[in-house]
Amino acid sequence: MKPHAVVIPYPAQGHIAPVLRLAKLLHYRGFFITFVNTEFNHNRLVRARGPEAVKGLDDFQFKTIPDGLPPSESDATQDIPLLSQSMSKNCLAPFLDLINSLNDSPDCPNVSCIVSDGVMSFTLDAADKVNIPEVVFFTTSACGFMGYLHYGELVTRGYVPFKDESCFTNGYLDTEIDWIPGMKGIRLRDIPTFIRTTDPEDIMLNYNIVQHENASRARAIIFNTYDDLEDEVLEAIRAKFDKVYTIGPLQLLENEIYERKLTSIGSNLWKEDVECLDWLEQREDASVLYINFGSITPLTPDQMVEFAWGLSSSNQNFLWIIRPDLINGKGSVLPEGFLEETKGRGLMVGWCPQEQVLGHRAVGGFLTHCGWNSTIETISSGVPMVCWPFFAEQQTNCRYACAKWGVGVEIEGDVTRGKVEKMVRVMMEGEKGKEMRKKALEWKDKARVAAKPGGSSFTNLETLINATLLNNN
Repeated sequence: MKPHAVVIPYPAQGHIAPVLRLAKLLHYRGFFITFVNTEFNHNRLVRARGPEAVKGLDDFQFKTIPDGLPPSESDATQDIPLLSQSMSKNCLAPFLDLINSLNDSPDCPNVSCIVSDGVMSFTLDAADKVNIPEVVFFTTSACGFMGYLHYGELVTRGYVPFKDESCFTNGYLDTEIDWIPGMKGIRLRDIPTFIRTTDPEDIMLNYNIVQHENASRARAIIFNTYDDLEDEVLEAIRAKFDKVYTIGPLQLLENEIYERKLTSIGSNLWKEDVECLDWLEQREDASVLYINFGSITPLTPDQMVEFAWGLSSSNQNFLWIIRPDLINGKGSVLPEGFLEETKGRGLMVGWCPQEQVLGHRAVGGFLTHCGWNSTIETISSGVPMVCWPFFAEQQTNCRYACAKWGVGVEIEGDVTRGKVEKMVRVMMEGEKGKEMRKKALEWKDKARVAAKPGGSSFTNLETLINATLLNNN
């Protein structure tokens, strides 16, 4: 009888993608997989990719649970605080019902383990109730996780919540926090941004305290990173938790086991434009700047204008992903004259196969919000970054990319066309850009070594499966 893993991501694009990759790796290793989306995201997936996307295989099926929010047909990421609050209150019962119905079904083996997103800790209550092992997968960087892990301590020591609104602008954010193990030189502004509140009842502050405190209840913790990249912070995390497995970069591990029958199973909640790859083919090596702010980050109309004119005056070729809800959840408007000004050197599309774009020889740099998927994918591709972090642990990733890994430069403070032009030129033309590119290629080589048979991440995946998921002691 096959082992049966129920795999459940937090219902946002940046979580679904890496969790689905892990599910495919487990499937390849002989697991029956039940992948659980919320009804809202299941419907979005069908609209974006067609019914085939959720048809699955004989031993890889998709199931849904409600998220507790009112029904909606919107093709945008939901309100994150409301979603988080709703799932904490409403998801345990339907998730337990699902597990029980799977155990009663003649069509699949009994559920033998749960692989859950780390910020869905109601699943740990379910695992306790049905007495099966659960491992939690934090889809953040290890440094981002360590920041979240110390939210409770930041509250206890009186750093958070902020005393008043002036703390956002008076230099308070530059306060150095010198007591988080493995994170030397970290400042308040580098800690995941949900601490930036004056409200002790803030939903995201308290949600993250609970989710990260619950991590110790799982059999193991998984990260999509590799040991060389985050060595100091991983050492500190391993001192706190018994079993910590780094199994990244996941896309490199997935490439090692490429299986054609799994290619129909994708996670993008927007339609991908693949014609942009043909456009890249016609460009010189390392001559194109790729711009993508991920699946959640919104821009204001003013920010859109500043980015557009900054790109225009940088005189670089660019591929800009402008997703349907980029401008504060609505359609986007490019400033008048921008298209004429950049004719022949810019292409704008709604969504793209990012990994293929980053891996393309024509791409010489990435203007990014520093979400962890984008950061680890760009490191795996050996491409340097211009960082414009928006929220959550993107600020932490940005700090590490710029100050520790040597692969990034930051657009600091409010975005202006002058800053955009300057940083893009630094990366695409300057000496510093050459150094960053060299450093990025070194990290790429280390990532590839980690993912190959015998490498740290490859070996950790084996141990995770054999010592934890297949071992119910």
